[in-house]
Amino acid sequence: MSSSDTQPTNAATPENNAPTYLQKPQILARESVAKSRLFHVESLDLRFSNDEERTFERLTGVDRGAVMIVAMPDPEHVLLIREYAAGFEDYVLTLPKGLVDPGEDFVTAANRELMEECGFGAHRIEPLVELSLAPNYMRHRMQVLIATDLYPKRLPGDEPEPLIVETHALEELPMLMMREDFHEARAIAALYIARDKLRAERQEESGFI
Repeated sequence: MSSSDTQPTNAATPENNAPTYLQKPQILARESVAKSRLFHVESLDLRFSNDEERTFERLTGVDRGAVMIVAMPDPEHVLLIREYAAGFEDYVLTLPKGLVDPGEDFVTAANRELMEECGFGAHRIEPLVELSLAPNYMRHRMQVLIATDLYPKRLPGDEPEPLIVETHALEELPMLMMREDFHEARAIAALYIARDKLRAERQEESGFI
């Protein structure tokens, strides 16, 4: 059997630089369905490359970005906040996070949110990863940053009540995930990525790859 016989129909080849399923659908119509103080629902009529047509709805809004902070008071622990989540009508444990204000970059926004929600600033903040949430329905992206070398600093925030700040061991993530109040996917992903990054850095420093 030749190699051409085993290629998927839509596989990219020198003659076909992009699979047909990677061609973006054509937007036939765009309509505003509903608006609130925080959300804007938009309807999109799409025609795909195989001529199939579908209507999708998505959430849009102010697209100035958001940050989530993995703040480490020491090399082994991370700060988590307990806040009320209206979507679940209950308190949840998660990472500090918030929107980027006009004129801010991600690092400045992360340090401000850390001061507002945890009462700490950071001498060192570095990007870790960019995460999305439900991309079929929204284009929201979250920039995750690691904050270290912390110092006490409190700024007033917009939370309706003071947040409870807890310290947890980064290596105890499996136990943390067994809790009923810790389930936000972005926070879980951020912590695992941060843990693995720090593990790799320690192995490199000790001479083991």
